[in-house]
Amino acid sequence: MPLENEDRPSDSPYVHRVWRSQASGVARMTSIATSNWELVFWEQHGNVHAAVRGPETTVSSVEVPDGSASFGITFAHGSSMPHLPAARLVDSALESPHATATTFRLRGEEWPIPDFESAEQFVARLVREGVVVRDPLVDEVVAGGMPELGTRSVQRRVAAATGLTQGGIRQIERARQAAILLGEGVVPLEVVNRLGYYDQPHLARSLQRFIGRTATELRRPDAVAQPLSLLYKIGDPAGS
Repeated sequence: MPLENEDRPSDSPYVHRVWRSQASGVARMTSIATSNWELVFWEQHGNVHAAVRGPETTVSSVEVPDGSASFGITFAHGSSMPHLPAARLVDSALESPHATATTFRLRGEEWPIPDFESAEQFVARLVREGVVVRDPLVDEVVAGGMPELGTRSVQRRVAAATGLTQGGIRQIERARQAAILLGEGVVPLEVVNRLGYYDQPHLARSLQRFIGRTATELRRPDAVAQPLSLLYKIGDPAGS
């Protein structure tokens, strides 16, 4: 397998997912849209890199150096970094100015590089030091909750924490869920009905924008040479 991915959920309210990946014999990867920001660490040609990667609102094709290994902490929607406004990170990444095999710089300070098993302990330290904060209302809203606040207040808090609108998050998450269902063999019409798309053309446009695949290609992944970035099933989205 050219791209070996492993991921797991987290019991931290600040963390959405923890993942790691190993590339072998693949030149490029289709990076699908995601509504979460991440801390990403990777090794390439013996050099270690670290970056904060923001939400991606559309699909893109990225280079994957042969033999590269990467690890990431995907943060929950309500988590953010006060010193890095979320809007600044959308569709972009900010690489650490200095990283070694064991440390990297964030907020002008040196931090130890965590690993797949110690991600939560590392995030807990970031929280104690005020690097990462959390607005629990944002997670509630994204999950479909109805807080007792005015619509504008909710919109401002979602945008402040994520850099995205509620509608933008729902569109991305629904497309990711559609891709998973199609990959499991669910027929497109059933995906339309289950996730609330208007019709199959609406589904097709969403897949093209956020996943970079047709329904047929997702149902026959072996027929597409370029692999997809990480997809994982976490339950039904708060659709729209």
